[in-house]
Amino acid sequence: MTKGNRKGISNREVKDSAFTTFFGEPENASELYAALGDTEVSPEDITYVTLEGVLFIARKNDLAFTVKNRVLVISEHQSTINENMPLRDLLYLGRTLEKLLDEKNLYRRKMISVPTPEFYVFYNGDDPFPTEKILRLSDAYLDKTEHPMLELEVKVININLASGHRLLKECRPMYEYSWFIQQIKDYLAAGWSRDDAIAQAVRDCLDEGIMAEFMQEHGTEAVNMLYTQWNWDDAMEVEREEAYEDGVEAGKAAGMATGMVAGQTLGDLNRSRQDILDLLEDLGEIPEDIQSRIYTEEDTQILRRWHKAAAKAISFDAFRAQLK
Repeated sequence: MTKGNRKGISNREVKDSAFTTFFGEPENASELYAALGDTEVSPEDITYVTLEGVLFIARKNDLAFTVKNRVLVISEHQSTINENMPLRDLLYLGRTLEKLLDEKNLYRRKMISVPTPEFYVFYNGDDPFPTEKILRLSDAYLDKTEHPMLELEVKVININLASGHRLLKECRPMYEYSWFIQQIKDYLAAGWSRDDAIAQAVRDCLDEGIMAEFMQEHGTEAVNMLYTQWNWDDAMEVEREEAYEDGVEAGKAAGMATGMVAGQTLGDLNRSRQDILDLLEDLGEIPEDIQSRIYTEEDTQILRRWHKAAAKAISFDAFRAQLK
């Protein structure tokens, strides 16, 4: 049925996070699915099929694997809820099946068997969110029907310790990962610097035997992943706020009459740039060359065109073509 059969993920080409590296170990992935599917699963039953390439390098990266070649799990770890996940997972599913199946078999008359897909998002952000929620592709349809011909459901599970989700009780690796992240949050809330909070949380894990083998093997690497993840989030937020404020200040400096026009114009430009970046964030971590090109563009007509292109882009390469 499949083109390949990769059992593990090593030296990954996709952009890793601490979450995907931790659950990139078959032992942890098998415990995760055993709790999700309420069935017995061994590490040997796990085959990773995580997508690679430009479209799939989000910093909170997708993790996909098959279980006994019968179930296809497509999952994502997020600290903010993205309501477009059903649509994104639809694209992921198509690409993953292309990877798994021999295209020649599609033209045979006999039915092809495919693994049953399941879609999950594991949420550990700070915004209030229910213990569990279902996102549906049909919610995005312009024309609503009672029985849409195509439906895709994504189960969003709140893995914050305070949520008390049963997954935290039934899957030890998930509990340990959530405990680790909660330690970081607690130190941040107490006024620690981000670097100190992460470093201390790693030490806490080693002291308490939490994610012990993972920390011993990937400790420094995991710290770097978390630095990158949080520093990226902060840098993007600060950069956008400063860009908008710079536009307003430039307007004030130009004088009451001309300053209001200049400030409004620059503010509008920055809002247009941010709208484009917001759309592109759905594709993952925005490459620096694309960011730079957007931030330096001052032609409103071009920015409008890029906004339309960003809304339709399925990859950063596709969007780059519009930049040229």
